[in-house]
Amino acid sequence: MTRTMQTPAAFGLLVFTLLMGGCSWFSWIPGIEDDSSKKKESDKPAKLVKFDAEVQLRRQWQVKVGQGLGKKYLRFRPVIVADQIFAADGYGSVFAIDRFNGDVAWRTQFDKVEEGGFNPLGFMDRRDPSFVTGALGAGEGLLAIGTSRGEVVALSVADGSEVWRSVVGAEVGAPPTVGRSMVFVHSIDGRITALRSDDGSVAWTYDNPVPLLTLRGTAAPVYSQDVVYVGFASGKITALRAENGEPLWEQRIMLPEGRSELERIVDVDASPLVLGSTIYAVAYQGRVLGLARRDGRPLWEQELSSYLDLTVGYGQIYAVGSDDSVTAVDQETGEVSWTQDIFKRRGMSTPLAFSNYVAVGDSEGYLHLLAQRDGRMVGRTRVDSKGINAKMIVADGTLYVLNNTGRLAAYKVNLD
Repeated sequence: MTRTMQTPAAFGLLVFTLLMGGCSWFSWIPGIEDDSSKKKESDKPAKLVKFDAEVQLRRQWQVKVGQGLGKKYLRFRPVIVADQIFAADGYGSVFAIDRFNGDVAWRTQFDKVEEGGFNPLGFMDRRDPSFVTGALGAGEGLLAIGTSRGEVVALSVADGSEVWRSVVGAEVGAPPTVGRSMVFVHSIDGRITALRSDDGSVAWTYDNPVPLLTLRGTAAPVYSQDVVYVGFASGKITALRAENGEPLWEQRIMLPEGRSELERIVDVDASPLVLGSTIYAVAYQGRVLGLARRDGRPLWEQELSSYLDLTVGYGQIYAVGSDDSVTAVDQETGEVSWTQDIFKRRGMSTPLAFSNYVAVGDSEGYLHLLAQRDGRMVGRTRVDSKGINAKMIVADGTLYVLNNTGRLAAYKVNLD
């Protein structure tokens, strides 16, 4: 096991973020909670619009996964390996579930909440002692999990037993990515760490400077054909050789502008979307770009602000904007096909395109279906009342949704 030290710059960033966490004027930033019990009328979520449903979402099964995701803005996603779906909670529990009937194959608790809910800097956090911050990554017989303690834990897909754990030095802000016999980890200090998948030792690291103020979380690395693509808080996307971390190219998605640090936030927190010879990337307070995969050369750009992963279908790229609108842009030209703006202040989740639909969740636990062709509402159901933050996945026409209380459910779409 190899240990690396957290840099002073990253330490200062984490202190700043935590100390400002109680300020209500930071409540719009992902991961910063607003403890105010009263909301202005203008801050309330937009009311649900009425529409003629064209499809129905039918729940096939549901199972409770641990204690829920916690109250932090965390990067969770279930993953599918063969006939099983794996999911984690924010407190150290991981479940293996039959994806067809919801039966639990195994469950494990790989770590425990520290007494009193201490965070990595030693400050007491009585509000939310959750510590899992990046889950899950899967591949090569492993499940990889990142924590706020700066650890990466690898579990066996077969039975949940711990294979190894490694310290990367700072909070892991996104699910690790497995590929080429390595586990690629993005921590909030701007470091990419490649861990060998057999024992967790460090193969290489790559550092990108972190601005004074950033959004909570980081972009999960994307591995494809011996290259790792990753977005950074500096507003850049970089292609790294998977074998040794050598930079192949770098492209700025957005240049920081404005007088204040708030205005200059340009995080690329959305994972790059790799599709054929093109890579799609988006920045907060920035734009979405289509880039040539070979050298990062911009092919087109469109003004759009987002910190959530993109999705693709019907020749279009779909994005949830920082204003909670859903936008479709042509993947060849970047021209806007349509925008659905009925979800203002509803805290929308990462979109998922499947079949003829774009699925998005919201902070009140509603699951919405939009038509990929024109963005009209075609279906809606309420999963629960606590919201949906985790990234949804689909397999064989079944949509899997992990809500904030830790309930994992499978849905089928039926014509109304």
